[in-house]
Amino acid sequence: MSAGDKIKAAADKAAGQVKETVGKVTDDDKLVAEGKADQAKGAVKDTVEDVKDAFKK
Repeated sequence: MSAGDKIKAAADKAAGQVKETVGKVTDDDKLVAEGKADQAKGAVKDTVEDVKDAFKK
């Protein structure tokens, strides 16, 4: 996994956590859902890159 891809995946996860937290505090269900979606997107990116790395070996 390249460093750039790791950083992007971590950024998606972090941004998602912030959105989810802000959404919960402000009682904004849409923002909570967006935050969870961003976190899932980051997790998928991590998984895809891990699979790519496994096939490189």
